Amino acid sequence: MKTMYRVALTAALCVFLLPMYALSEIRAGSFEVSPFGGYNFFQDRQNLENSFLFGARLGYNFTKNFGIEGAAEYIGSSVDDKAKLWTKEGQFTSPIDDVDITFYHLDLIYHFMPDGNFNPFIVAGYGLANYDPEINDHDMAFGSFGLGAKYWLSDNFALRLDLRDNIVWDETIHNIQGTLGIVFAFGGKAKSAPAPLAKKELKPEPKATAPMVILASEPKAEEKVVAVVSQPAPVVVLAFEDIHFDFDRSTLTKEAQAILKRSIQLLKENPKAKLRIAGYTSARGTTEYNQKLSERRARAVYDYLTTEGLISPERLTTIGYGETRPAMYEPIPGNIYSEAAKANMRVLFEVIVK
Repeated sequence: MKTMYRVALTAALCVFLLPMYALSEIRAGSFEVSPFGGYNFFQDRQNLENSFLFGARLGYNFTKNFGIEGAAEYIGSSVDDKAKLWTKEGQFTSPIDDVDITFYHLDLIYHFMPDGNFNPFIVAGYGLANYDPEINDHDMAFGSFGLGAKYWLSDNFALRLDLRDNIVWDETIHNIQGTLGIVFAFGGKAKSAPAPLAKKELKPEPKATAPMVILASEPKAEEKVVAVVSQPAPVVVLAFEDIHFDFDRSTLTKEAQAILKRSIQLLKENPKAKLRIAGYTSARGTTEYNQKLSERRARAVYDYLTTEGLISPERLTTIGYGETRPAMYEPIPGNIYSEAAKANMRVLFEVIVK
């Protein structure tokens, strides 16, 4: 048993030390076919040699997190100590030589990080174990419990690592398994890829009665301003230089604070202006998490402007857009250091003068 648990610990460490950036994701409504092979460690009381196994799984993902899968696996083993006399229930002894074991089970699976290419999961299920020669006069029930991870190499192809314990209830026999397989995914709802947006593209409001003037400062430029006049529009909108953040952070950097201070002068020149602070994120992470992160980023700018006394709170409102409305399309959402990802980790604010 000590050997089994050492292998179990090693496999668990391998699962959770795999790379953590994303290329693909678990898709709700998708089917997965997964052939696999591995090694089974028998409990000593069975007197069976540890053996290789192979099998296959067919799964369906109800949501990105929850799925169900059916599995079948075969183990060809033999009696370990042929001189041992029968002493315990569930034990194989001479004259038996070869022992064939087949497990059939239905499992529920939960993915902890469905939006990346690295998807750690836990799994639990119920099944039947068939021993030949028979260890009992019927197929015996067992529970299957384990953990693992999928690592996507493309949208439809992944590697899969599992660590399981198939516990035969009748005799309380443990079968520790480590398996490695491949996954083929079909169908499902993939995250829609937004069309690239030109950062400097500005469009007139459709229902308007007065001229509109838009002032946009180029990134990294303190004084350069581009003016565009469009007919017609009811308000004057002043768009400032974006405030950028580090990955998964809502703390203002020194550079962001400097940008805010540069922009404040234009606010002071328009005392009737109302400021809307909008937060955004990159594509990495779940929709729910990114929405909250974008709101925290917008709030960080709000707190800085009000705490520093740069602008009164009644002139400010905040909104978070999460990963929607990106400045640049991210073809590889997991690359958090890409130009597109950095462009999308931002807060921008607009001043509307009525």
